[in-house]
Amino acid sequence: MGEILWSPEPADVEATALWRFMRSLPHPFDDYHDLWEWSVTERGDFWQAMWDFAGVIASRPADAAVGREGMPGTEWFPGARLNYAENLLRRDDDSPAIIAAAEGRPTATITWRDLRRRVAGAREGLLAAGVEAGDRVAALIPNCPEAIVGMLAAASIGAIWSSCSPDFGAMGVVDRFGQIAPKVLITADGYRYHGKVIPLGATISSVLDAIPSPDLVVVVDFIGEEPGLDRDWMPWEEFEAGDAGRLEFAQLPFDHPLYIMYSSGTTGPPKSIVHAAGGVLLKHLCEQKVISEVRPGDRVFWFTTCGWMMWNWLTGNLASEATVVLYDGSPAQPDLGALWRLAGEHRVTHFGTSPKFLLTCANQGVEPAQIADLAALRWVGSTGAPLNPEQFDWVYGHVSGDVNVSSITGGTDLLGVFAGGVSILPVRRGEITARWLGMAVDAFDEQGESLVGAQGELVCTAPWPTLPVGFWGDPDGSRYRAAYFEMFPGVWAHGDYAEITPHGGVIVTGRSDTTLNPGGVRIGTAEIYRAIERLPEVEDAIVVGRDVGDDQEVVLFVVPAAGVGLDEALEARIRAAIRSNATPRHVPKQIVAVSAVPYTISGKKVEKAVHKVLAGETVRNRDALANPESLEEYEAARATL
Repeated sequence: MGEILWSPEPADVEATALWRFMRSLPHPFDDYHDLWEWSVTERGDFWQAMWDFAGVIASRPADAAVGREGMPGTEWFPGARLNYAENLLRRDDDSPAIIAAAEGRPTATITWRDLRRRVAGAREGLLAAGVEAGDRVAALIPNCPEAIVGMLAAASIGAIWSSCSPDFGAMGVVDRFGQIAPKVLITADGYRYHGKVIPLGATISSVLDAIPSPDLVVVVDFIGEEPGLDRDWMPWEEFEAGDAGRLEFAQLPFDHPLYIMYSSGTTGPPKSIVHAAGGVLLKHLCEQKVISEVRPGDRVFWFTTCGWMMWNWLTGNLASEATVVLYDGSPAQPDLGALWRLAGEHRVTHFGTSPKFLLTCANQGVEPAQIADLAALRWVGSTGAPLNPEQFDWVYGHVSGDVNVSSITGGTDLLGVFAGGVSILPVRRGEITARWLGMAVDAFDEQGESLVGAQGELVCTAPWPTLPVGFWGDPDGSRYRAAYFEMFPGVWAHGDYAEITPHGGVIVTGRSDTTLNPGGVRIGTAEIYRAIERLPEVEDAIVVGRDVGDDQEVVLFVVPAAGVGLDEALEARIRAAIRSNATPRHVPKQIVAVSAVPYTISGKKVEKAVHKVLAGETVRNRDALANPESLEEYEAARATL
């Protein structure tokens, strides 16, 4: 690893916002890693400088960048008054703010002026329903403009936004919204996926029967069908029809809640994670406008749903005066070229996806550079799992040879990024480029000692602005502290294995809470996936540890490619690939063929759920899975292992 695949030209470096930021400081920097070191040690000075450089709009400046300090518990920008929506709606012209595409629907373009008008109308609709600062507005909704309008309207008042994607099952929604008792529920009549139309009436009915009754339910006409329920629901058009001339923004403290996000909830009740408006705004401006070089007028796309934190991250690009490009539906409808053609048609500059999508495109022989004009593309982002070296090669060989491939690691818990691509640094094969500014990321051994060049627990040793405010319904903070701070007191432990390279890169090797431990040697799962993804006979796979007496054996479940069966010869090739590309300890004791790998709705493999099935334990909340029926095969396999 470590081969440089792409580097920015010196003239391009000096034209970046990041370079201008570095040189604008009282003590200018000319080395990114020196800047990073300063950003995590002099946190108050750094975040104040970022506030000023990024142009945060506030009616009252802060008394200081940092007040009370603690991990957790740091007070950021005490005394400041601002509004998240006001910062995202800083433009008021006829250039596009949102481009929205979806299966079975014409592409819509919403200008900045139209967006402000629509937010003003929806704001009046919320006020008419009695919504006040601190109330919850929840949405079970496709990735459509109404989701952004509703979120910004709620934020303009100081209400707290929380959303799920419509492919959540009813109990998955209840486990989330039932915790927060929304005053208003925004939903849709249905959605489309891979050529199918899925009405939502029955799901909505089940949800409303199980959660505290909202004062208002608003329905977006997304598929053109009546919900089919005898309910007093308000059509979106009526809800948004208020006085569009009155767009006001409540001025609120920096740490006023903006979002309630959720953990996956596949093996227990999902955590309801509260994030502050000022922290989200400032962190995303740093990540997008400065580190990722999102410029006014750029077109930013990420394939996501409203149930994944990347939707919140994508929407945040409005604060950088960029156009956000939405897509709702299957990425393979009508074929795997759909998203690439979307990127070409709308001159997307920043394209965000997942390793799974890139792998599928590679295996299916998709040639993005041949089927779409990607001349505007400067940045390809990937998250959800580690991006392996061959996927870096594929992007540079088949998408563009002149893009910044930004493999990023972060999460819902921080509503942002720990490490990723940096506009002024080279991209190295198989590595995340660098730790992002303000993020004191490290790798610890079991004694809490820092490691370089070796795998350890991914931790963050100092606070940052999107450190969660806390969990909803956790008044003493005990659940919050137990989730992140028990392993190393005063240090955030994220639950990933990572390696910090000698030149400051990061390699994530898998989730540490699903660590394999054969013979007492702790290994991550990413190395196994990386080895077998090279095999054309294997379409997908999931690996877990199965406890046997006092030891653990590695069990690999594979989805063979179409027309391929799992025979002794293929098993031998799989074991040989893992042995040669990882270590003998990574070689699975057992290999089992299955028809599908279970994924969360946000596209992550659920190793913990499979581990629980093999242990004979109950997997709670299967509605949080995109394909819960897939677990039946693993339950059947348990008896044969």
